[in-house]
Formats: sequence, structure tokens, C-alpha cells
Amino acid sequence: MLKACYSPRYYAQTHTNSMEKLTAVADMLRANKMADLIDPGLIDVEILKKLHNPQYVEAFVSGQSSFATIQGFKPWKVQLRDAILSIQAGQLLGAKIALKEGIAANIAQGFHHASYESGAAYCTFNGLALVAKQHPEKRIFILDCDQHGGDGTAVFANRMTNLVNFGIFGIRFGCKASERSLTRYIHPKQGNFDLYREAVLEAFQYASRWDADLVIYQAGMDCHQNDRYGSKWFTTELLFERDRLVFEMAKKMNIPLLFVLAGGYQPLADLVPLHVNTFKAATEIYFP
Repeated sequence: MLKACYSPRYYAQTHTNSMEKLTAVADMLRANKMADLIDPGLIDVEILKKLHNPQYVEAFVSGQSSFATIQGFKPWKVQLRDAILSIQAGQLLGAKIALKEGIAANIAQGFHHASYESGAAYCTFNGLALVAKQHPEKRIFILDCDQHGGDGTAVFANRMTNLVNFGIFGIRFGCKASERSLTRYIHPKQGNFDLYREAVLEAFQYASRWDADLVIYQAGMDCHQNDRYGSKWFTTELLFERDRLVFEMAKKMNIPLLFVLAGGYQPLADLVPLHVNTFKAATEIYFP
């Protein structure tokens, strides 16, 4: 059975449903016996200070200044702090499991807009770059399929030689291309899935040539046609096909893969099944 990092601590009540959806997804997975849920504990704050501006990390942990809520979650709450610290622990444990067993998940989101200086756009700490920071001996390849470009991860890729960011998106969101941050823009109205498939295949060709040790897949659902940020041509069926393609390629190329939920902004009743479909696709490919 697929192993997925999750704890009830992941839940935090906010003015959006971006944290609440994590528990909703976990509940559905548990009810349908689709994943073995593993509590990762809390991350050591000193680890985060090695990745991010220590003053920002301290502000978030203490909640004693406006710097603590710069990512957009207001007001600051102990519940939110513990959720974020647990989610980040899940990134490291999930990566460890994936490197050992070939596949793992973290029922998490909120990473790719955070840069060194601070969080941004509901991303508190960059859990994608965190894995590369904690494994300097490993080559970490980010396949970011969120609808928004991962501008924070792009900045980290320029700073860390063992990190490559490959983003496929419909909204650039300030994500800049560079030698280790590759960007593929596919128009939300004029694009199509053939272009998207080509980009996914290109990403895996790059990961293979680069000898990636681990792929971290951001399985964003804000691409969906009914999402307020979505691409009109991206149906539920095509998103499932995207997920299957990613898992098929990773398994075929024998590259360990950790996946996370990433974005999605529909009502929970519509959004949660989309995220659960990613787990269905992983199960079909890895545990037939």
C-alpha cells in the first residue's frame, strides 16, 4: 500500500480551505483504505533556519511580528504553526520513504512561492528546496504541475546546484527561467493536453539525463477547468491521465518519486476527489 505522511496536526482553520483540504483528503483515503498514513512528527526549527532567513523562521515560530503572517495566513495561530512544522517534517520523511521504496506521498501543499527571505502566497516554507538542502549528496528534481509558476523554488534552484525546478503552468506568477529552472507555459484557453504531455515527457528526459535521485511531483489541481485559475481544456479525466503519465514515467525510469497535493481552489466537495484521483493513479501504477 502507498505510504503517505499525514497527521491530524496538518489541520489548521484559516480563511481559505487550503489547509482544511488536507484533512478532508486524508479522511477519504483512510475511509477507502487507499494509503498507509504515517505521522511525521514536528520538524526541528533549526533545520528550517538553514534553508530560510533565520529571522523570518523565528518570527513565524513565535508569532510576535507581522513577519509571521507575511505568507497570507492571518491571524497567526499556534494551530497553524504546528501544522506547518508537521507538514515540513512530512516532506523529509516522505523523501526518505520514497528514496527507499520508490514512491511516497505527503498530504501537503504550500511550498513553491516561499523563497529564502520569507514566505509568500500562502506558502510558508519551501518544502521542495528543503529536501535538497537536507540531502546535498542527492540530485532533487522538482516537477511542478501547479497552475502557478513556482517562483520561490526557481530562486532556490539558482542557489543550490543539486536542485532543478521544472515548471509546467498556465500562470507564470513571476517564475523566471534559468539554467536550473526550466519553465513551460501552456495557455489556459488556447493550450491542449498534447502540449502538456510533451512537456511532462521533456521533464522526465531532462531528469534522466541529469541523473536525478528523486523527483518531487507537485500534483496541482488548480489547473482544473472549473477552478477559478484553471485551464478551460483541462478536464478531470485529463488530470487523471497527467497523474498516470507522471507515475508511469517515474516507474519506467526507476526514479524515486515523492508527490504532494499543491494548489486547488474549488469547494472541498469538488476539490477533494480530484486530489484523491492522484492517489488512485499512483496505486494503479505502483500497486496494481
